[in-house]
Amino acid sequence: MRPQPLSRIAHGVAVAVVLCGVVTFQGCRASSPPVHKFPGYPIGFVERGVASWYGPGFHGNKTANGERYDMHQLTAAHRTLPLGSVAVVQSLTSGRQVTVRINDRGPFARGRVLDLSLAGAQAIGMIGNGTDQIELKVVGYSPRREGMGVLRIQVGAFSDLENARALFAQVRSEFQGGRIMQVDLAEGRRYRVQVGQFMMETEAQAASARLDRKFNLQSFVVRDDG
Repeated sequence: MRPQPLSRIAHGVAVAVVLCGVVTFQGCRASSPPVHKFPGYPIGFVERGVASWYGPGFHGNKTANGERYDMHQLTAAHRTLPLGSVAVVQSLTSGRQVTVRINDRGPFARGRVLDLSLAGAQAIGMIGNGTDQIELKVVGYSPRREGMGVLRIQVGAFSDLENARALFAQVRSEFQGGRIMQVDLAEGRRYRVQVGQFMMETEAQAASARLDRKFNLQSFVVRDDG
């Protein structure tokens, strides 16, 4: 089996050890209020984009909802959909589709919208290519007791802490709740720079676009389940 080149770069949540408070600045708040529901969300949510997959390198690691990742189960990682969402994923290349449960966060790379499990990727025939153009539609949702976390904007990720601090110094004044998160991945330690706390995805996406224009960034929105 050929491991896909994307997963070790893009995913990260399944192997991440987040040391909140060790390298976190300006408001690492464990008590951020959970978001419990929005009218009509996430049922009916539709998104198109590039999907990737992650497999053997993450098998058995903890996912964002606390489960152990099983690459043989029909699950997926998404950056913002509430954990417990159930989505039908259709390949726009082959027309094949599969139903998966969102239990993890990722992919942590701009331009990717979904990380499928090995089983999910096999079901739509994307193993060989590693990525595929897909459409996902949320058809079910089993909310967690904790509710949904707030949304944040990830403006960068660095292997060097000083580079992360330099970017954080530039953007920290734009929004409250900025922080640098230390994450240990299979390929090494990374420092993720995140700012803002938003309740609505449209608001977060608009703020992300403003940051990109002002600071020449390639940011994206992630949900904070912690």
